[in-house]
Order: sequence, then structure tokens, then C-alpha cells
Amino acid sequence: MRLAALLLLPTFALWGAPHEAAPSEVRDAVANFRPEGPKGWSFTQTTVAAGRKLVERYDSARPEFNRWTLIAEDGKAPTAEEAARYRQKFTRHSQHNGAPRLNDQIDLTSLRLIDESPERGRYEARLKTTESGDRTAAFLSAIIVWHKSSAAIESFTIASTGPFSPSFGVKIEEMRTTMTYSLPTREAPALLQTITTRLRGRAFWVKSLDADMEVIYSDYVPIRKNTPPRGDQRP
Repeated sequence: MRLAALLLLPTFALWGAPHEAAPSEVRDAVANFRPEGPKGWSFTQTTVAAGRKLVERYDSARPEFNRWTLIAEDGKAPTAEEAARYRQKFTRHSQHNGAPRLNDQIDLTSLRLIDESPERGRYEARLKTTESGDRTAAFLSAIIVWHKSSAAIESFTIASTGPFSPSFGVKIEEMRTTMTYSLPTREAPALLQTITTRLRGRAFWVKSLDADMEVIYSDYVPIRKNTPPRGDQRP
């Protein structure tokens, strides 16, 4: 499943003692977390950004490099040539998809409760540096909303902790990506619902880097009858 690159968290009625270490079930869920959701589900992905709208369909039953289909771009169905060009671009991208897993970037030893309600707990963790010379991870944190009764991650956010400069001439005021998930049921596990991103910053004091994007996931269809147990977000 492809995710877009880098919402507001729920309002909590009651506030718990901050900085408590996360219980083992939360740590285990984060360690095994798949941001894109479980395998074996087909879906429609709608991306809205910079005044453009892209609708794509992911078919989990198809061979790996032929799972994405362009449905519409800015409200128009693609021509045969546009559809073929889309497939070619996606195949090239898939063959070189070596991005690190998000799990590998979370420092589980730093996972702490920051507030809670009777239904949910909100946890925060530091990000680990994964590349030589990486200057971004030190300014980001992960925020996880845990739904207690279903034992599932309800939202997962990577956000900047304050303004920072990842490179010369670039100043980032705010960076945030939030992924939200449905709660698991008897018929389906927790499934990705939305990804929202927000970037505010400037390059060399004149060029705006401001950007917002929303990705919506819908029309989920399983390709197998057996689904993971409630709360299971693993393959």
C-alpha cells in the first residue's frame, strides 16, 4: 500500500498524570505498527493538494506492480495514454521503494503517556536518527492515540516540536503528518482512513514552502475471508 508523504488530535475530557511509561501492550502495538494498515484489502485513495484532486484504486488481488489504477484526475477520467503513463511511472517507483519502516524510527524506550481520558490514552515518543547527517529527527516526535477498549492505535502523528532549520537557508516553522484509523470490528481490523499533512516554512527567506495535503481512503474490500483479530494492525 502506498502512502502519501508527510487533524487535530482528539480533545480529552480528563487529564492523567503525564510522563508515565507506556504499558507493554501499547509498546508492542507501536513496535508492530503498519502505518498503511493490514495487507489483503483493496481501497480507493483520494488525494487533494494544491488545488488538485487525484483518485486512485488499489487492488490487493493483483500482482505487486499492477495494483494501482488511475480513476480520475481533477474530475476527469484518464485517456488510454494517460492511464498507461501512470502505470509506467508507478512501476518504476515501486521497484525502488526502499524507504525505512516508520517503526524503526520510533524510540520505544522514550514512549510516555502525556494525557488520557477513560476511552483513550495519548502517548509521545522521540524519533531516532536513521541516516548519517540527518538533522530533522531531533526536531520531531511521534504522538500516538491509543483506543483502550479495542486495543488499537486510532491515530499516529509525526510533528515538529518547534521551529528548526534542517539545512542552510531553510527554516521550518511547523511540520505535521497525521494518520487516522477506523476502530476494529468483527468484520474488519483497524483500517487507514485519512492522512493529513501541514508544512509551514521558507527557503532563503523569500520562497514559501507552505503546503497542505489530505488523503482519504474509502471503499475497502477484503480479498480473503479471514481478517485479523480485533485490534490487530499487523499483516
